[in-house]
Amino acid sequence: MSNPVLVEVLRGSLVESRHRGAVAIVDAAGATVMAVGDVTVPVFPRSAVKALQALPLVESGAADRYGFGDEELALACSSHSGEPGHVAVVNRMLAKAGLDVTALSCGAHWPMNQAATFALAGTGTPSALHNNCSGKHAGFLCVACGQGIDHMGYWLPDHPVQKTVRGVLEELADAVLSPECRAIDGCSVPTWAIPLKGLARAFARFGSGTGLSRERAAAAARLRAACAQKPWHVAGTGRFCTEIMKLLGARAFVKTGAEGMYCGALPEQGLGIAIKCDDGGGRASEAVMAAIIARFLPLEPAERAALAGFIHPVLRNWNGFEVGGLSVTDALG
Repeated sequence: MSNPVLVEVLRGSLVESRHRGAVAIVDAAGATVMAVGDVTVPVFPRSAVKALQALPLVESGAADRYGFGDEELALACSSHSGEPGHVAVVNRMLAKAGLDVTALSCGAHWPMNQAATFALAGTGTPSALHNNCSGKHAGFLCVACGQGIDHMGYWLPDHPVQKTVRGVLEELADAVLSPECRAIDGCSVPTWAIPLKGLARAFARFGSGTGLSRERAAAAARLRAACAQKPWHVAGTGRFCTEIMKLLGARAFVKTGAEGMYCGALPEQGLGIAIKCDDGGGRASEAVMAAIIARFLPLEPAERAALAGFIHPVLRNWNGFEVGGLSVTDALG
């Protein structure tokens, strides 16, 4: 099936571009609350599932063993911008496990934050610490070291840490993840193709604890609380994930993924959300996520007004002139 247009991009009063995609909103029992487009085809969630991948960090006891607080747990769930504060926390996580940057296998790239890139360019070059996935990788390393497992090759599919992570995804998404649905993520760990409906169910469970063991539900609640307390550590300055969780606190968990993926949970409503834009447009998936939150989450007038800026963001040129904007279509109902 052809997925519907979720977002139109206007220049002046005319449509210049269109973003097609699909959306699933599911409760923890697996009941579909909303399905737009094809929510059954497997998609790679990429970084949108980092909070699920961080569950073993808490469940294994490693987070307590190393004395991790909200900052470390939020970084383990993050796609951070490589700002100095992010790098410092990743360094701290590694040091608690007796490791340093050389243990990271995520690769190096320049910070996603422009100011951090300019500052770093004046003094040196990026390391794996600046990789937006370094917090997740530090979490994986701590799971291994905390359990006395050899951390070498922690990123490979057959390593005990990645086998544990796969099991978590299978349980929460109610999916069987065979090698045929495995690929390599940008940071080199396995990424598993899962239908949007399964991803939404996974986040409904993550957000509510429904259907999870007492230990896993407690771990999920601890990670959600950490992200709500330290939203800057989940993304960074001016980033959508950070701004939404600053605005709404523990009432909404949202997480971006590459190629137009977004997942989230509305814990009080018991709902999980999974979004995929066909063309990989992150700007569109952000607008759709904001529109879904505005529809399903009770909001104060000031909160609704703040969300409106994410649902219909203004586009400006290099002179700061307003030239158009994004508009979520009626496909969401």
